[in-house]
Amino acid sequence: MDFFGRQRQARRNTFWLVVLYGLAVSCIILAVYVAVMLIFTRGVTHRMADASVAFPLWNPDLFTWVAGGTLLLVLSGTLYKVVELGGGGAVVARMLGGRELPPASPIPDERRLLNVVEEMAVAAGIPVPQVFVLDDEEGINAFAAGTEPANAVVAVTRGCLRALSRDELQGVVGHEFSHILNGDMRLNIRMIGVLNGILLIALVGQGIVRGTGRVRIGGEKKGGGGAIILLGLALLVIGWIGVFFARLIQAAVSRQREFLADAAAVQFTRNPAGLAGALKKIAGFAASSKIGSENAEAASHLFFADGMASWFNLFGTHPPLEERIRFLDPAFDGTIPHRPSTFVDSEIAAREPRYGASPPVISGLASASRRSIPFTPQDVVTQVGMPLPQHLDHAREMLSMLPQELLDAAREPAAAVRVVFGLLLDPDTGIRERQYAALEAAGIPRPETAWLRNAEPLFLGLPRAVKLPLAQVALPALRKLPPPAAARLLAASEEMVNADGNIGVFEYMLRRMLVRHLGGGEAAPRMERHMLLPLLPACRSVLSLLAWIGAAEPGAAQKAFAEGMRELAVTPVPELLPEEQCGLADADSALRELDAASPALKRRILAACVACVGADGVATEDEAELLRAVADGIGCPIPPFSATPAAAASAA
Repeated sequence: MDFFGRQRQARRNTFWLVVLYGLAVSCIILAVYVAVMLIFTRGVTHRMADASVAFPLWNPDLFTWVAGGTLLLVLSGTLYKVVELGGGGAVVARMLGGRELPPASPIPDERRLLNVVEEMAVAAGIPVPQVFVLDDEEGINAFAAGTEPANAVVAVTRGCLRALSRDELQGVVGHEFSHILNGDMRLNIRMIGVLNGILLIALVGQGIVRGTGRVRIGGEKKGGGGAIILLGLALLVIGWIGVFFARLIQAAVSRQREFLADAAAVQFTRNPAGLAGALKKIAGFAASSKIGSENAEAASHLFFADGMASWFNLFGTHPPLEERIRFLDPAFDGTIPHRPSTFVDSEIAAREPRYGASPPVISGLASASRRSIPFTPQDVVTQVGMPLPQHLDHAREMLSMLPQELLDAAREPAAAVRVVFGLLLDPDTGIRERQYAALEAAGIPRPETAWLRNAEPLFLGLPRAVKLPLAQVALPALRKLPPPAAARLLAASEEMVNADGNIGVFEYMLRRMLVRHLGGGEAAPRMERHMLLPLLPACRSVLSLLAWIGAAEPGAAQKAFAEGMRELAVTPVPELLPEEQCGLADADSALRELDAASPALKRRILAACVACVGADGVATEDEAELLRAVADGIGCPIPPFSATPAAAASAA
């Protein structure tokens, strides 16, 4: 299934989750009402002097109070947990006992994991996620969590680091990246909220039973205490029955997604043996994939492998290991040899390559924006959210081209700020001096600007293709900045961009990345749109920008715009906007509009953008970068185009 199909499936699963949640809550309300009627009205009837007076089976007033109270309790529990986890995947990772790895960790096992995550993020065209390790977990397991790629985390257990080879670790991380790319994470967060709301009924019942048993007056239980205890027991039973069905919902929604994520990981890494090897090690490992955290049960659907013991596989959130192994290795005969607790030789882990070129990389300044790059329009849409092995090879190549000094700086919070400033340095000496003056006016200390002046040859010699990957590597460190420092970085970088009175494509992409990750994020998209007509003005704006950015003359721009509009198949066809109305700074509002489109519409919109860029049969670096920025703005990450000779040969 492609990216857009997975997005549609995630939305369908969310719809059914809401439907089943509503059904479960309705049944809980009815069960609580029946319990209250049986416990309280029966007792009242027996105490009536006139035996003919009895409460009817249906009492609208009582039902209203019971329904309102139950609904308030369940919804409060769900909303509380969803809001709590809305801060991103780091909240979930810490809830499960995770420790965030420093981006510059020198420990071999941790450095290997960080390298794998960086490679995959660059290859997939998304920000590098934060990386966590569950130090207390000896089982082999992992998970990805977050509400969107911008706040995603990848977490692995200590057993995963100790037991898996690099190929196996890469297969596991590729599986988790599939969940990040394909819209599974938001649904996972909602499922935790659903479980918490239903479980709250059982917790209230438990509290009533414990509390009422302690309340005594003169050595006697308070009047009506027996009925209240019965109510508590009833709520306890009703709550756990609700949790029983919630677990079934959790398992039903999760299992098929695991097969899809396995398939995506193999497509990404071109190595089914790596992922199959990880699953085989889990099957033969003494600690298996079990998670000991007290919060593991609520998050069991997040994990790479089943983190909890399941009752006859009824609550299993994952397919059986044997099924998943045969899916990857049809020749598997079911034999799982017993394996020791540690498999990876520490010396092998220590030989993990350190990315970075020893000498400065000098390939000419980034002014060659008219240089064409390999670009196959018909492949671009199919590769959205579905990176291929050549993209992973290309990512490794780009990271290896970066000077070690810059890579080391990008992984430390304070130094990562300098890296951002260095990426914005202009090739023109006069403009650079204005940029330095702008930094000093923004309150950036002189030692920082002095470091920049010394590092100028490194930054100005960077190939255009590796600048964005360097910014992606710096993101985990930049996220650690305190709010005042992040605000100062945003303000100072804005001044650097404006020093020449113009904004280039790379400057636009870098600024947009910083605002999304350090400036509190963007406004939430509007309600999902399923009709193209209301979005046509935004489509016109974006297609006009793409048409002009790669056009040498007005006729070429008109042709490119027409090709894009042909993909949208609308009548009457809007006219190309004048070039002066197509600034990069105006693109954000149009992208926010388009981000509200349904997956089916996004496919059409992206296909139109690709057709616009490919109308003349080539794509310049400016066009390719802007296309990736547009795709990212509507939640459709495109892997990097292979701009280096070796990567182009690999892709061919």
